[in-house]
Amino acid sequence: MNTKLLIQVGALSTIFACAMGNAVADDNGIKISTKGGLKVKTADGNAEFAAGGRIQWDYDKTEQGTTEEETFEVRRARLFFKGKVGDWGYKTQFNVGEDDGGSVEDLYIQYKGWGKKAVLTIGKHKEQFGLEEVTSSKDISLLERSAITEAFVPGRNAGVQISGKSDNRIFYAIGVYRDDATDDESIAETAVTGRIVFAPINEEGRVIHIGAAMRSGDLVDLTGLELAAVFGQFHAQFETIEADASGADVDGSYVQVGYIFNGNPRPYKGGKFKRVKSSNGTAIEVVARLEDGFGRYSDIGLTSAEGEQTALGINFYPNSNLRFGISFMDGELDGVTGVDGEEVRFRTQFTF
Repeated sequence: MNTKLLIQVGALSTIFACAMGNAVADDNGIKISTKGGLKVKTADGNAEFAAGGRIQWDYDKTEQGTTEEETFEVRRARLFFKGKVGDWGYKTQFNVGEDDGGSVEDLYIQYKGWGKKAVLTIGKHKEQFGLEEVTSSKDISLLERSAITEAFVPGRNAGVQISGKSDNRIFYAIGVYRDDATDDESIAETAVTGRIVFAPINEEGRVIHIGAAMRSGDLVDLTGLELAAVFGQFHAQFETIEADASGADVDGSYVQVGYIFNGNPRPYKGGKFKRVKSSNGTAIEVVARLEDGFGRYSDIGLTSAEGEQTALGINFYPNSNLRFGISFMDGELDGVTGVDGEEVRFRTQFTF
């Protein structure tokens, strides 16, 4: 692990904690919670600080034709620090589980003085495109996102965004971003990304989600449609995405269904899903996904092309912090005989 990065993380956390301490040096006192990470908050709510993260250890076995590969490694190891002072907030998140010492996932400042209907975010964060992508990697039902999402959705970039919600049923976000995913300036692009979600039913155990997103970039234009629902222990979601790259149109879709035993209904908040929670003992979630169209089928050892993929999974949630997951994926590319692959993945996840 990169020592310099750890020093920077420690320094940032100390600075933020000290800044918050200066802001709350009065008679109101503070509230401290260690449930699910460290949370410190003033009694009047004017300042707060939180620290946490996740660890995901994966065993993965991939077979493509006669080629077989096994790995046992950290899939993600992240630390985050976030908080606010008055109307201004921040978040820093680092991935510390990479061979090169780590990377910055989130690094942004927010202005929240306009209330929940409009929040300004400046810095590196997720572009709001796609239900599966905006749902955190610690909360998605299958261990890996769909090939369609992997191929199309931009993820995190530096930009400026306005987002908000109304009546807990309408959620929106629009922003301008600079995609510098590679060092090649000729393929870097500026893009405008917008997403809107309408949830006519949004209560525990009953959710109807309808969403749409668009991304207009210098190189690629994207259009996405989202549908999702929760009815008691049953949950389902569907997405279709179309990409126009220099006049060439490709598209892909997936449909996913799941059922939860011995647990609460799948949580939904802010236009995205949250992690399953047990209600009495270990919650068990079974899930299946079908994909069709253009995608990045690298999880099963294949390339980015037109294809199909099936995924089955089961998750065990002993408590709100721990998750054990198993998934199996099998797929093939279109128009090429014998080009297929499969993957078995086991995950141990701890969030704090």
